[in-house]
Amino acid sequence: MHDTASTALSAFDIAALLVVASALLGWFNHHFVRLPHVIGLTVMGALAAIGLMVADAFIPSITLDDWVAETLRQMDFTETLLQGMLSFLLFAGALHVDLERLRSAWLPVLLLSTLGVIVSTVLVGLAMWGVGLLLALPLAPIWYFVFGALIAPTDPVSVLGVLKEEKVPQSLQSAVAGESLFNDGVGIVVFTILLGAALTGADFSLSEGARLFAIEAGGGVLVGLVFGWIGYRALASMDEYTLEVLITLAIVMGGYALCSSLHISGPLAMAVAGLLIGNQGVTYAMSDVTRDYVIKFWELVDELLNSVLFLLIGLEMIALVPGGYHLLFGLAAIPLTLAARAVGILASTKAIPAARLQDKGAGRVLWWGGLRGGISIALALSLPPGETRELILAATFAAVLFSVLVQRATLGRLIERLKADHAPAVEEAPSRALQ
Repeated sequence: MHDTASTALSAFDIAALLVVASALLGWFNHHFVRLPHVIGLTVMGALAAIGLMVADAFIPSITLDDWVAETLRQMDFTETLLQGMLSFLLFAGALHVDLERLRSAWLPVLLLSTLGVIVSTVLVGLAMWGVGLLLALPLAPIWYFVFGALIAPTDPVSVLGVLKEEKVPQSLQSAVAGESLFNDGVGIVVFTILLGAALTGADFSLSEGARLFAIEAGGGVLVGLVFGWIGYRALASMDEYTLEVLITLAIVMGGYALCSSLHISGPLAMAVAGLLIGNQGVTYAMSDVTRDYVIKFWELVDELLNSVLFLLIGLEMIALVPGGYHLLFGLAAIPLTLAARAVGILASTKAIPAARLQDKGAGRVLWWGGLRGGISIALALSLPPGETRELILAATFAAVLFSVLVQRATLGRLIERLKADHAPAVEEAPSRALQ
């Protein structure tokens, strides 16, 4: 019997396993299964996790699922995503958002990523509280709102791929990307505040929550502006593509590390910095050669990290120990999160006349395209061990898997149907060309 120390994998070993598995499963999916890339990796990761659990149930001596679970525990999925992957993913996503188009829709994006997140958090919390009462679950009320906060952020990666494939206007792509980039940061801040109240047992104070929100969100935006401006000036002072790629890496890693040490929102900082570099930097501070290298480098980083991320989402099913109540609680989460998302969009785009979505079909794309992803999984896995964590994990996995496997798979058909109805929101328009 090997002891834990002798079987512990190094960080490089774990990274190598994940990249090799992502490449092999990606190749297999491309040639044989032919599902969209992220869906294929999620499905095969989930099937692998289920297969390992079934094999362990029938042949306990195999213990492969224990080995995978221990490997994932060593890696610490939550820490890896929130402190590692997320900074790169948000910067890479923001890099491709047209700031001019985003500026034209700034009010709906602002309201969707703030008011929409808060409305969704409250509604999901109240609805799941009702489900908990019906099932007689041993959860304190605050935990239902913690779940509402962690399931509120949406993942722009998958949906933007569909929007590009379907050639929808850049204005809608920018609105979807802008909302997702910023509601990730806002959702994490709200989650952190509510989780602190849940863990301490203190009564949640709206005024104290608002104060903490202003500090974390405002501080993140400020750091993003500062690092983005410093990076822009550094990029404009030279024409050396290798060094300029390194500068963009320094912005991401240095800026996120600073935010972590100051306890302010790193995701919001990276979204703001990425917008500055992707617009001012790309247009005014880079030569054609540098621009090509920087854009392609971050596209590669984005694709690599998302391949690993969606594989991890599937594999992390091993962390879930399902039971009857877990299944019912998880199934209830699917329609309730969709309904809360719809109300959040309506509240955000109808509250102020200037924020209304003028184009027919835009609201439906925002609703069905509001996919949940790795951020929600990571936040759920960060909860302290116990029955509360198991129930919230069940609801989170159900909502995320439905989002990836059903919403992502059918979004293209929704857009095609809207095009057939000549909905202006999805009418093809010329793409933004890099200057």
